[in-house]
Amino acid sequence: MPVFDTVAQAVENHGGPIDGSVVTVPPAFTKDAVLEAIENGIELIVIVTERIPRRDVAQMVELAEMRGARIIGPNCLGLIVPEVCKMGGIGGPAKDAAKAYAPGPVGVMSRSGGMTTEISSSLTQAGLGVSTAVSIGGDAIIGSTYAELMPYFEADEQTQAIVIYTEPGGRMEAQLSEWVKENDSRLPIVAFMAGKFMDDEEMKGMSFGHAGTIVEGKEDTATEKIARLEAAGIRVVERIDEIPDAVKEKLGVAA
Repeated sequence: MPVFDTVAQAVENHGGPIDGSVVTVPPAFTKDAVLEAIENGIELIVIVTERIPRRDVAQMVELAEMRGARIIGPNCLGLIVPEVCKMGGIGGPAKDAAKAYAPGPVGVMSRSGGMTTEISSSLTQAGLGVSTAVSIGGDAIIGSTYAELMPYFEADEQTQAIVIYTEPGGRMEAQLSEWVKENDSRLPIVAFMAGKFMDDEEMKGMSFGHAGTIVEGKEDTATEKIARLEAAGIRVVERIDEIPDAVKEKLGVAA
């Protein structure tokens, strides 16, 4: 396997466009690596690295938008299309990923890398399978939100339903709810909201798990997010193990 010193050299010697890049360098060097990839025409960049300064992330995301590139992450495990491709550490080694991720009609998006695999495994065990699973990242600033990824799932003929795993903090669920209503989405969505205990008064202003789970106001609470999702017609389940049957119900498949 050839090894190059720069992305420009890799592109020049590849003989054609390079479609994707996985970035795993330390936080201090991540911005340079991502900007180099974007400036050399790579349109899909998965950033696995965590603890990147927010200013660096904002600059990376801004340049990606300017150049028409798509960033997944940071602080994510990547994405997988079962039996087609895998970018990042999602699902672990290929032989283990194959057990959790079987081809199927359900798209998965999750702020938690581990729960991306947990949910996908439950869908596989239930005989449903996964079209594409994306670990979007748990930081306060990320390159791709649920709403921003929905058009890709809408355009994918294999995808017939969506499952999301979400948490308190941030406005992504509100954006998704608005997107679903404004675009008359064809895809039924099932959601699980973790961290409902964060609604307790003594937990306000604190984060749990991911950097992006800081509850700054009422709109960030699990209760408020659940209400918004349900108002948009999105089914919110109480437990992870309820997801497969909820998806089957949405698809009209016998449980």
